[in-house]
Amino acid sequence: MRYAPTLESATTEPSMAKPLATGTRVVPDHHFASQGTLDALGRRPMPAWIGTWGLNAGQGALVLGLLIFLALPLLGILAKSVMDSEGNWTGLSVLAGIIGADGFLAMVARSLAVGVVTMAVVVPCAYAFAYALTRTRIVGKSLLRTIALLPLLAPSLLPGIALVYLLGNQGLLKELLGGVTIYGFWGIVLGEAFYTFPHALMILLTGLALADGRLYDATRAMGAGALRTFWTVTLPGTRYAVFSACCVVFTLTVTDFGVPKVVGGDYNVLAMEAYKAVVGQQNFPKGAAIGIMLLLPAILTFVLDRRLRARQGAQMSGRAQPYVAETNRKRDTVFLALAGIVAAFLLLIIGVAVWASFVKMWPYNLSMSLRSYDFNNMDGGGWLAWRNSLQLAFCTAVVGTMVVFVGAWMMEKVPARGVVARGLRGLAGMLALMPMAVPGLVLGLGYIFFFNSPSNPLNVLYGTMPLLVLCTVVHFYTSAHLTAATALNALDPEFEAASASLKVPRVTTFLRVTLPMCLPAALDIARYLFVSSMTTVSAVVFLYSPSTVLAAVAVLNMDDAGFIGPAAAMCTVIMASSAIAALVMHVASRTLVARTQAWRRPVSV
Repeated sequence: MRYAPTLESATTEPSMAKPLATGTRVVPDHHFASQGTLDALGRRPMPAWIGTWGLNAGQGALVLGLLIFLALPLLGILAKSVMDSEGNWTGLSVLAGIIGADGFLAMVARSLAVGVVTMAVVVPCAYAFAYALTRTRIVGKSLLRTIALLPLLAPSLLPGIALVYLLGNQGLLKELLGGVTIYGFWGIVLGEAFYTFPHALMILLTGLALADGRLYDATRAMGAGALRTFWTVTLPGTRYAVFSACCVVFTLTVTDFGVPKVVGGDYNVLAMEAYKAVVGQQNFPKGAAIGIMLLLPAILTFVLDRRLRARQGAQMSGRAQPYVAETNRKRDTVFLALAGIVAAFLLLIIGVAVWASFVKMWPYNLSMSLRSYDFNNMDGGGWLAWRNSLQLAFCTAVVGTMVVFVGAWMMEKVPARGVVARGLRGLAGMLALMPMAVPGLVLGLGYIFFFNSPSNPLNVLYGTMPLLVLCTVVHFYTSAHLTAATALNALDPEFEAASASLKVPRVTTFLRVTLPMCLPAALDIARYLFVSSMTTVSAVVFLYSPSTVLAAVAVLNMDDAGFIGPAAAMCTVIMASSAIAALVMHVASRTLVARTQAWRRPVSV
């Protein structure tokens, strides 16, 4: 962490300097000015030990929270995987029995096949889409980007429901399959492609946005064509982003059970087997063992991604020139067509799900009706589930943003002095990155085994809204933390230096300077946590009670009960709620930024 020392007395005019007697201690003039200013304001400098103890207490609280709500649940799932149903120690016999069972290795192969094929489909499409948005001059970029990010507003079960209406046994386009059913491998791949596409796109957009225009000027000067420039400059410059996108798509696909639950049919995968073991069979050791297996590929891809990022180095130098795409009608036409096809697929999935939610009786009566929105007369949770999701999303956005931003500020902007402070900072930094490598399904299983234990004094939290909020904050902690850390590191250290020279408490500087300047990032974190809380299902599916059932879980329950129309309707309600909240926060962000950061606007002379 960078830390700038306090300002020196270089600003003191030489003519004002006075000779001092031998042995007299030299005190910088700015000290007297600062002390006089503080005396005039009635402010006394805070003792240094208060700041040290405050930092240690804050970082200690953050570490303790992450240990209790992240590390200990993971240890709980590890302990459960080596015990039988009665709680007796069995070692690796449970895991060996699961691996040696008939058909288990074939199920693992099926999970890997789905992950690899989905990755092979999604990453090239997302790369072409990102290239069209960043390296061409096509029209409608804002509209295409908005359409591409729409799947983030929907739960993972929505693409499965839409595929049933499109290509199911009574689907609109079932003739196109020539008698082949959508239930199985290709249904899962199509649904996961919809679900994971925006995640890959955001990573690739960031990678392609970093381009030094001088490299492309050099290739044109050397006579290289567009294809050779792509293979020698563009693709090598984005190889780390491509690998990260592959890791994210593969991990999300292998650990998701929403799409396989709806269109998987007899094509069983690991995530679905873990869900059935816990919910259907009450076989907790088996669920824990499969959860450990699901954790391994996520950890492996996370470690590889971190190592490659460490070797990446800087993409942009201080003398880099921005890349400006040339006018090329043929190129723009091709990429506009590719982006249009992808956007049409995404809109088709969303549009069919929304349309089906208003159909009175599929497929016999296609007239429009609000019958599917009468949630209170159907299984699943009713409108209570929707209200609970709004409460969860609001609390997660507020609590999560405060915890994440203050935690990132303590790690990035407050110097750690002493062994204790440095140790806490290192441990907090490691724990803050762990949730990225833990799938939501595994985290939810860990919460069952840890918080549902009668011997745990925190057992009273199980099934309550506070535990759902804490689980959701931990689940999405890493992405929010990295966003906050990036915004904080973009601030000049001179702000802290000036504050230190004036003896202003760090908390005052944080509230009056740091937070207002990082307000856009803080609001982005809140929007991300809100939308993610509305759509998540994997981490909370095991933790709710009848009074805290959530909207995304209600979709799962409705599909189980055969109410596919109401399930589509609840997905539509979730999407609409997420879109409205995101729009409101976007408008609020622009309004607050305009009021608190007027200094950013240029002043006409």
